[in-house]
Amino acid sequence: MRGRKPKPTVLKLIEGNPGKRRINGREPRPPASVPTCPAHLSPTAKTEWKRLARMLNETGLLTQIDRTVLATYCQAYGRWVEAERKLAETPPLLKTPAGYVQVSPWITISNKQVELMTRLMAEIGLSPSSRSRLAVQVRTGPKPWEY
Repeated sequence: MRGRKPKPTVLKLIEGNPGKRRINGREPRPPASVPTCPAHLSPTAKTEWKRLARMLNETGLLTQIDRTVLATYCQAYGRWVEAERKLAETPPLLKTPAGYVQVSPWITISNKQVELMTRLMAEIGLSPSSRSRLAVQVRTGPKPWEY
């Protein structure tokens, strides 16, 4: 797909659809709710989960199907915080036993986590932005998902 990713419909509606572009009426709409925080997350990741889950839920951007993406983002955040703490304690350049100078592995870890977090921030929720690109058939019979 070319160009920018579409803005999530929920955000368009919150902002009053300033561009006055057509809204995808067939976008999947899973029920907004806060999924449970995975037990395996680090303490820092759990803190980030609580902070983000509350805010995303208040804006209607978080659903049960977003659990894995949010957990992955929070775990990357936790690893990034840990790497930044280690970087504060150690020099950014290290000397190897052979005498070569190399970049601290904590810089590499930090940079990788920032890359992952950046990608996931754009996709948070499997994702509001990707959901706006989807079209689903309108169901007959049982009531379809609602916001």
